[in-house]
Formats: sequence, structure tokens, C-alpha cells
Amino acid sequence: MSLSSPASLLEVALQPGKPATLQVDSPGDAPGWAARHREALRARVTEHGAVLVRGLGLREPAQVGAVFAGLAGELMTEREAFAPRESYGPGLYSSSTWPPNQPMCMHHELSYTLEVPGLMLFACLTAADEGGATGVADAEQMLQALPTTLTERFEREGWLLTRSYNDEIGASLTESFGTEDRAAIEQYCRSRAIDFTWQSDGSLHTRQRRSAVVRHPVTGRRCWFNQIAFLNEWTLAPEVREYLVDVYGEDGLPFNTRFGDGTPISEDIVQQLNATYEEHTRREPWRPGDLMLVDNIRTAHSREPYSGERQVLVAMAEPRRLADHSATVEVNPR
Repeated sequence: MSLSSPASLLEVALQPGKPATLQVDSPGDAPGWAARHREALRARVTEHGAVLVRGLGLREPAQVGAVFAGLAGELMTEREAFAPRESYGPGLYSSSTWPPNQPMCMHHELSYTLEVPGLMLFACLTAADEGGATGVADAEQMLQALPTTLTERFEREGWLLTRSYNDEIGASLTESFGTEDRAAIEQYCRSRAIDFTWQSDGSLHTRQRRSAVVRHPVTGRRCWFNQIAFLNEWTLAPEVREYLVDVYGEDGLPFNTRFGDGTPISEDIVQQLNATYEEHTRREPWRPGDLMLVDNIRTAHSREPYSGERQVLVAMAEPRRLADHSATVEVNPR
């Protein structure tokens, strides 16, 4: 395939059950290739929601960081992380620390923040021996496939995220807020419509209500945009949930989600959300050197269980404040 002009990037392969894939001949200078073809590649991401680029030969973090910068410009610093990451430079991270034998189900990265990433960038340096794919699912299709009564309720009420920060599970205060200073954390929460309470043991409990359905800022189409299933207690492995409830109590789980009015979300609803995601998942096993770009508002992503070593670097870019991404904390806890 010739890569002499951006028009060549129209030639993505489309196969059922797989993300749109672009096979390139190793350009040697991957960062230069990325900068030259940025606009055409980004147009394909807008068209398909996600594009897997195969053949760039990405091998080490500095090279990946240069490719990401060429495609997206300035990378975002992650705030309100739900799990630790290793940093490889400004805005360049490892994938979230999560048990390899447990899936990370479909979600839109940082959908509970006020400034959400418009673009996710992934690069595979080491592929797992088995599993470990980063699946993608179309948020417009999800909204259409879910029961109308359910989506209308979430669209009307939004969804509530509760978090309890501790030293054992999930990201620490420093990893989430960039500081342990109480005054700075409180100011951050106030400025972003996050209700917060310091517990007697010094830990922090927060609540924030966000929209579950938003309009895409480019296409104007309505998208199922949230982390309702991923951060819900019923998505946890049963033995993990049982342990956490036993140690921290149901109100002290590291993270949980509810309907916007504070009503608990039942296990069957969470199962329905995850089953619907599975029906719309496109996946392709990683190969070393792969690059994938994901429209974070149009497309949810997941990480499947794996065995062996796996190294996938991640970046977030194009911060967006969505016009219909409401942020309130006025709820009636139940």
C-alpha cells in the first residue's frame, strides 16, 4: 500500500467483529509518519470511532510519546484516576493497574470528569501470550440497543458515582488529585461539582452526578457515555465484591455507581449493560508495534483478561467540556 498521500489512509479494512484496521509498511520514522498523516487518520477515527494501525513498529516509550504528540498535540494529565498507572513522561502512561485475570469491562475514559478526553491513544509494546485485547463498542449503537425505559431514566436523572479512597484498593489521593494537600483537594472538588466528606480515619469519600447520554461535539449524535457498569459493584468478581463489602461495608466501596437520584442499580441491570456491550464489541488481538486511536465519546473501550506479559501505553488528548454533560451533586441518598 502506498503512503505517499493522505488519501491512502481511506483504505482501512472493515471486517465484522473487528475494529477498522489500517495496515502500513514500516515507515522507519514513525513520528514523522504520524505527523504527516495526522488529519487523514483523524478523519478515519471520526468516521469509524476507532482505528487500529498495524505496521508502525513501535518499540519503546519515547518513540510512542513522539507518535502520540504528532497525532494529538499536547497530552492530558490524568486526574481522578480510578486505578494507579506508571508514568513514562508528560501525559504518557501505562495501562491501568488491574488484575490480569479479571476483565475491565466497557467504559468511556474519565466520563465522570468535567473535562473529558475526546481522544484515546494506545500503543502495544508487548502483546500478551493469550487474551488482553482492547475491545471497542459504538456508543450510538449502544444507546439504540438498550431498553428505552432504562436509557430514558438515565438520561433524565444522570448517574451517581461514589468513591471511597483508601490505601489498599484503587488510586491513592496523590494518584487521583496530584496532591495529598486537603485544601487543594477540597478546592478541586468544589470547582468540579464533587461532594466530599473526610472520614474519621482521614480517608476521603466523594459523590458526583454526571450525564449518562451526551451529544457528540462533532457529529451531534446522541451517545451512551458513562462508566455506569464498569465502576459498579456488580461488575466486580463475586469474591472481590464479597471481600470489599466485608472489609469496608457497602457504603465504603472504593467505587460504585447508582441512578442519579441515589437509587441502587440492581445486578440484573448491570448484567444487561455488559451483555449489550458484548453484543456490540469489536476486537482484534494486539501485536507488538500496534497503534490504536479511539474517539472516547463515540466509542467505549475495554481490556480483556490475559496471561503472560503485556505492555500497552496509553494517552488522553483533546479535552472537551460537553455542553450537555451536566454536573450536579444534589441527590437524595437512599
